[in-house]
Amino acid sequence: MNVGGINAGVEVHDPAVYVKNDKYYLFGTHMTLAESDDLRYFKLLAGGENKENPLFENLFTDNMEAFSYCGSFNDTGEWAVWAPDVVYLESLKKYVMYFCLSGSYVKSNICMATADNLTGPYRFERRLIYSGFNEATIDQTNFEEITGSRDISKYIKKNGNYNNLNWPNAIDPNVFKDKDGELWLVYGSWSGGIFLLKIDKNTGLLVHPKEDAKNRIDRYFGKKLIGGGHKSIEGPCIIYDDELDYYYLFVSYGRLKREGGYQIRVFRSKKPDGPYLDMLGKTFTRVSHHEPYGLKLIGNYILPSNDIAYKSPGHNSLFKDEDGNIYCVYHQRFDNGTEHFEPRVHQVFRTGSNWLAISPFATSGEMHIQKSYLEAEVSGTYYMLEHGLDISNHVNEAKKVRFEMDHNIYLIDDNETKTDIGVYKLSDHGLISIIVNDTKYDGVIIQQIDEAKNPTMCITAVGENQSFWAVKYI
Repeated sequence: MNVGGINAGVEVHDPAVYVKNDKYYLFGTHMTLAESDDLRYFKLLAGGENKENPLFENLFTDNMEAFSYCGSFNDTGEWAVWAPDVVYLESLKKYVMYFCLSGSYVKSNICMATADNLTGPYRFERRLIYSGFNEATIDQTNFEEITGSRDISKYIKKNGNYNNLNWPNAIDPNVFKDKDGELWLVYGSWSGGIFLLKIDKNTGLLVHPKEDAKNRIDRYFGKKLIGGGHKSIEGPCIIYDDELDYYYLFVSYGRLKREGGYQIRVFRSKKPDGPYLDMLGKTFTRVSHHEPYGLKLIGNYILPSNDIAYKSPGHNSLFKDEDGNIYCVYHQRFDNGTEHFEPRVHQVFRTGSNWLAISPFATSGEMHIQKSYLEAEVSGTYYMLEHGLDISNHVNEAKKVRFEMDHNIYLIDDNETKTDIGVYKLSDHGLISIIVNDTKYDGVIIQQIDEAKNPTMCITAVGENQSFWAVKYI
């Protein structure tokens, strides 16, 4: 049995991964850095928001200049250094870190730091984007330098405060490369939603576009992709998959605490700047309820080989290995009465409908064997999970089902009574389509070793913005 996860050995919140020399480096909130050889167990290299942390050389100076705009978080004297992401710029011969400093739920900076070595020390260079400003603080920002104007009327509420319902909180930066080799920065958390700006590859600085209100492009903040109205959405991450020729925008809904219903959703687009749509062809900006929008890949769940429920997965990053396999890295909490969390890495698989589905268990070298499975191989007793669309503390529990050789799926109760709930169909290349409780899913068949070291046959599938898992213990 598996108690409390895979015991990764470290706590890394909001992990962003960088792969170098067959090692995996996780950069995280609170100036955390860890490394791993196998994506399961990690060694801590740095952590803690203080001047002794070797990750930075000049962030905590005597005058605390980097924090001069946002200050400490909620004036507590504690410093919020969050959500770093690192890219190497050949033009600078430097590693460039984009990270955020935050003083409140609206007043923040996205910043830039550089280093000669991946593991640092990083030198704080400048603040790039400011949020949470008003007439009293606008002169502390680069707004007029960027826009050529000091007029901030459209960013301000009638009460004189920053309008966070329409405009972003400048945190959670993520860097991605498009298919033409151009760099972009996507960012934002709750507030006005998720925004996008281009990066100048020669300098690492941001490229601010021309104003185009019709297409939701702001001169200062960039293009609005999704979200708004202070609905839960944060931790954006975009990856381009050349095999499917789509850009996939991952975000987290809910609140990040154990009881907060944190979860991972995904949208896709043919262009790096959108529009990003879900499986039903929809997106959202200002809506009353956003539960129906976005493909929910993973939420709270428990499987038979888990002693406790896995809760509030989120704020993920993605990377491809040299074989083109895609991996999702995120932080995970557990139903153990604490806020303990750890990094987890699950492989992501391409479905027949050009969407992505996440594997049920942490990666252990599994492969999608693109063979034609026989009904005799696939049939048997499974434990089925449907992740649904809710944003809540509810834990999805596995139900015992039977995949029969005649393609029917039956729910099995405690008395071993069978109830017909759906059908499945096998396709070439290890693909499978399923209808369960009137929801249509398509996905892949994979073989995994779970965290309790049990060999399993797994099905991971997606449909109608929902995710489906089925696990057969061998």
